[in-house]
Amino acid sequence: MILDERARWFGFFLLDRLRGGKIRKYYDDIRRSYREGTSLSETEAKIGRLIAHARATTGFYKDIPENAALSDMPIVNKDTFRNHYEEFISSEFADRKGCREMSTSGSTGTPLTVIQNSDKIAHDTAEGIFFGAMAGYYIGMKMGFLRVWVNNVKKGKLRLLAENMIMVDTSDLSDEGCRKMLDMFRKKRVKALVGYASSLGELSRYIDRNHVDTSGFAIRSIIPISESMPTVTRKRLSEQFSCPVQAWYSNEENGIMGVQPPDGDSYYIDTENYYYEILKMDSDEPAAPGEPGRIVITDLNNYAFPIIRYDNGDIAVAERRQRGDRMRLILKELYGRRSDTIYDTEGNALTPYVITNNLWDVEGVRQYQFIQNTETVYTLRLNGDREKMDTEDILGRIRPYFGENADIRIEFVDEIPVLNSGKRKYIQNLCEKYAKQ
Repeated sequence: MILDERARWFGFFLLDRLRGGKIRKYYDDIRRSYREGTSLSETEAKIGRLIAHARATTGFYKDIPENAALSDMPIVNKDTFRNHYEEFISSEFADRKGCREMSTSGSTGTPLTVIQNSDKIAHDTAEGIFFGAMAGYYIGMKMGFLRVWVNNVKKGKLRLLAENMIMVDTSDLSDEGCRKMLDMFRKKRVKALVGYASSLGELSRYIDRNHVDTSGFAIRSIIPISESMPTVTRKRLSEQFSCPVQAWYSNEENGIMGVQPPDGDSYYIDTENYYYEILKMDSDEPAAPGEPGRIVITDLNNYAFPIIRYDNGDIAVAERRQRGDRMRLILKELYGRRSDTIYDTEGNALTPYVITNNLWDVEGVRQYQFIQNTETVYTLRLNGDREKMDTEDILGRIRPYFGENADIRIEFVDEIPVLNSGKRKYIQNLCEKYAKQ
């Protein structure tokens, strides 16, 4: 780190020390958990305290029996929060003093705003520092944050200065928009990029299409967020900028919950601050080892808006590694949103990588979107140079994953639309059968 970056790093922790050292303590707890695993008995005690607090201070949980176990608690989702919003707010934080509001992007529906108390904020800060360092980003490095910067998430000038951050708006991901972005990264010596995986993927494809010389960039860390990034995209970005590309597993309502290693697609999950359940797709029973299941999260630190057994819509295959009282959790596979999971003609769930990994290097393809229309009918939308695209080769790459009776139709389009959040949905399931699951 250069002098200015070192000053910001040491200055941050000096200020935290003067305020009692809370963030440093939480940082050390997360680091110890990463190295040694999380204490199961301590986690059980945290869950008990959270449930007791929710019973005593929220309308939603007031009728929960005393000493209820986590398995006795109802499973909730975003619709539950929206429909009972005021009932989830703890009476201890009704004045919201010292709290902040975090809003979801609204990519899969109406945005949701979650209130976080000061201790939760401190834990989130510690997680950001630890998982940033795990991915090569340190406090003080000049960072470009790629997203659509709508008013409710914009940062003030003083905060941007303190964090050495540039808000990079991804509303325009055209060739001209990508060119301007790259020019700015080079000119301002940006060292870290954090942003939606789809936006970073668009930038990478622009670099390849236009043979951009990336040797003069200062970028040392790239961190995709909010969406799964295909392996081939990660590898290509890493090659283009000669730096690690390690995704965070995160969302706005909880925070940063995990990180990928530099050489794999799995995710190490922070079990110091979150308790994870992986439940079956069609019931609330635990998924078997190696079986894809629904991610259900209990946030151990948000007392202002208790998030207990939250089905966030993602699907994963998890592996628990336990030694004595200490445990580590690895998401071996992360499928992304359940609403966008695709299935073969026999009803078996498929990782979205069967599409993304196979279409990455197809000549002429600029953008694509794969849609499951029915149990056997699929649509592949392609944007690019039609004369260069070999549709027979494309179908030959992906058809084997879906079954002999799969009806895959190709549709040429001029653009894949961007959602209000700035994400592009490359995989989408419109089949009524799976929408009801």
